[in-house]
Amino acid sequence: MNLEWYDLVGLAGTLAILLAFLLLQAGRLAGDSLRYQLLNLFGAAGVLVSLWGSFNLSVFLLELAWVMVSLYGIARSLRARRDRAGRG
Repeated sequence: MNLEWYDLVGLAGTLAILLAFLLLQAGRLAGDSLRYQLLNLFGAAGVLVSLWGSFNLSVFLLELAWVMVSLYGIARSLRARRDRAGRG
Protein backbone atom coordinates (compact mmCIF):
# COMPACT_ATOMS: atom_id res chain seq x y z
CA MET A 1 0.00 0.00 0.00
CA ASN A 2 1.42 3.36 -1.04
CA LEU A 3 -0.08 6.21 1.00
CA GLU A 4 0.10 9.81 -0.12
CA TRP A 5 0.24 12.78 2.28
CA TYR A 6 -3.49 13.39 1.92
CA ASP A 7 -4.21 9.77 2.83
CA LEU A 8 -2.26 10.23 6.07
CA VAL A 9 -4.18 13.42 6.84
CA GLY A 10 -7.43 11.56 6.21
CA LEU A 11 -6.40 8.70 8.49
CA ALA A 12 -5.50 11.18 11.23
CA GLY A 13 -8.91 12.82 10.73
CA THR A 14 -10.70 9.51 10.99
CA LEU A 15 -8.80 8.69 14.19
CA ALA A 16 -9.70 12.12 15.65
CA ILE A 17 -13.42 11.56 15.00
CA LEU A 18 -13.30 8.05 16.45
CA LEU A 19 -11.33 9.25 19.47
CA ALA A 20 -13.88 12.01 20.10
CA PHE A 21 -16.71 9.47 19.96
CA LEU A 22 -14.87 7.01 22.21
CA LEU A 23 -14.15 9.71 24.80
CA LEU A 24 -17.78 10.84 24.65
CA GLN A 25 -19.06 7.29 25.19
CA ALA A 26 -16.56 6.72 28.01
CA GLY A 27 -17.79 9.85 29.77
CA ARG A 28 -14.39 11.54 29.43
CA LEU A 29 -15.71 14.38 27.25
CA ALA A 30 -19.03 16.18 27.22
CA GLY A 31 -20.83 16.45 23.91
CA ASP A 32 -20.99 20.22 24.22
CA SER A 33 -17.34 20.67 25.23
CA LEU A 34 -14.97 22.69 23.11
CA ARG A 35 -12.45 19.81 23.00
CA TYR A 36 -15.07 17.42 21.63
CA GLN A 37 -16.14 19.89 18.97
CA LEU A 38 -12.53 20.65 17.97
CA LEU A 39 -11.69 16.95 17.61
CA ASN A 40 -14.69 16.57 15.32
CA LEU A 41 -13.84 19.70 13.34
CA PHE A 42 -10.21 18.72 12.74
CA GLY A 43 -11.21 15.15 12.06
CA ALA A 44 -13.78 16.09 9.43
CA ALA A 45 -11.37 18.58 7.87
CA GLY A 46 -8.75 15.84 7.65
CA VAL A 47 -11.16 13.51 5.88
CA LEU A 48 -12.05 16.34 3.48
CA VAL A 49 -8.35 16.79 2.69
CA SER A 50 -8.08 13.08 1.92
CA LEU A 51 -10.58 13.58 -0.90
CA TRP A 52 -7.84 15.44 -2.77
CA GLY A 53 -6.63 12.05 -4.00
CA SER A 54 -9.96 10.52 -4.91
CA PHE A 55 -13.12 12.62 -4.76
CA ASN A 56 -16.29 11.04 -3.41
CA LEU A 57 -19.39 13.25 -3.38
CA SER A 58 -21.13 11.36 -0.56
CA VAL A 59 -18.13 11.60 1.75
CA PHE A 60 -17.61 15.24 0.79
CA LEU A 61 -21.19 16.15 1.72
CA LEU A 62 -21.06 14.16 4.97
CA GLU A 63 -17.78 15.73 6.10
CA LEU A 64 -18.83 19.21 5.02
CA ALA A 65 -21.95 18.83 7.18
CA TRP A 66 -19.75 17.50 10.02
CA VAL A 67 -17.53 20.60 9.75
CA MET A 68 -20.55 22.91 9.77
CA VAL A 69 -22.15 21.23 12.79
CA SER A 70 -18.80 21.28 14.61
CA LEU A 71 -18.40 25.01 13.91
CA TYR A 72 -21.90 25.58 15.27
CA GLY A 73 -21.02 23.58 18.39
CA ILE A 74 -17.79 25.56 18.83
CA ALA A 75 -19.70 28.84 18.56
CA ARG A 76 -22.19 27.62 21.19
CA SER A 77 -19.39 26.49 23.51
CA LEU A 78 -17.57 29.81 23.21
CA ARG A 79 -20.79 31.77 23.73
CA ALA A 80 -21.60 29.72 26.85
CA ARG A 81 -18.11 30.34 28.23
CA ARG A 82 -18.45 34.05 27.59
CA ASP A 83 -21.85 34.13 29.28
CA ARG A 84 -20.55 32.24 32.33
CA ALA A 85 -17.55 34.60 32.58
CA GLY A 86 -19.88 37.63 32.37
CA ARG A 87 -21.96 36.35 35.27
CA GLY A 88 -18.97 35.48 37.47
